[in-house]
Amino acid sequence: MAVRKNRDSIVCTSAILIVLVAEIILFSASRARAGGGQDSVAAKATFRTKCAMCHGPDGAGSEVGKSMNVPDLRSDAVQKVSDAELAQIISDGKGGMPPFKSSLSEAQIHALVSYVRSLRQKK
Repeated sequence: MAVRKNRDSIVCTSAILIVLVAEIILFSASRARAGGGQDSVAAKATFRTKCAMCHGPDGAGSEVGKSMNVPDLRSDAVQKVSDAELAQIISDGKGGMPPFKSSLSEAQIHALVSYVRSLRQKK
């Protein structure tokens, strides 16, 4: 009888621990997703204020941008460029595009790279 009581106690304790660990993992995952969502909202706002004038709100190019032959950010050619190269282009500029390294943080530049990646899905 004592052996059964100990076994039941161990099973119950184990179940409680499993539930607690699962809750911690789920809570952490939901916080990470919420933070990622905030990053994408901030990146979208940065894109609107810094990039959309030439690249258009959807990355296809505005009238001004098209007159300057800016690439469609949703295109295969742009999407095939590495993240590091896109970050460098945003940072240092390219062609008629101004550099943004003095007005955007590294984190903002990397968030913009992720945002540019998300534009492909909207093509």
